[in-house]
Amino acid sequence: GVDIANRAGKKIYAASSGRVIYTGSREGYGNTIIIEHRFGYRTYYAHLSEIKVLKGENVQKGEVIGLIGSSGRSTGPHLHFEVWLKNRLINPLTQTDMAAR
Repeated sequence: GVDIANRAGKKIYAASSGRVIYTGSREGYGNTIIIEHRFGYRTYYAHLSEIKVLKGENVQKGEVIGLIGSSGRSTGPHLHFEVWLKNRLINPLTQTDMAAR
């Protein structure tokens, strides 16, 4: 995954449309959202100060889902972002548009 530093409280947006399959606190990751997308993709958003969506909710690409924070094992406010494809972690910088696959 990648760490994207920014000030606490900045909005975090869904990378692609999908269904929220997890919201809560994960060891090390702090407040976390996991969204399931088409074609076997999942995106993880961690270290949030606030979660703005509910498990089971459908979200659209660009929708606000949370706020940047420093929860969990963190040295400062940032978003930890991961992309998984069929249970394999992949480089999120290579995934420009998961919905277009």
